[in-house]
Amino acid sequence: MDPAAKAAQASNDMNPQIELNLALILFIPWFSILAWLFWAYPRQPRSAARTVFDSASLVLATLAAFWGMHWGMYNADPHAGAIWKQVLATSVAYGLFLAVMTAALLARWRWLRARRVAA
Repeated sequence: MDPAAKAAQASNDMNPQIELNLALILFIPWFSILAWLFWAYPRQPRSAARTVFDSASLVLATLAAFWGMHWGMYNADPHAGAIWKQVLATSVAYGLFLAVMTAALLARWRWLRARRVAA
């Protein structure tokens, strides 16, 4: 078997679960940084309602990214090549994560501002 064929065979030996979830695996460090920033700032007020809201927002963003990643893998053009499945899955997952986090950030900002004005 020639070296190119061996390399092609080796690339096809990736665990299917890893391949399917690779976009999310690779984004875990960046998603963790964004999640920590969302959780930590602003530092006050820190109430039980805010903790529940922040937790729900982070879970929803992660689920949206997971769904988007799978959607991208299953809906990518099979003729474009294996790498483009990953590119589409990564782009959709990242976009959905950021969309949910942006909506949560704006909703939390309005909610905290309304509480401050009412107090």
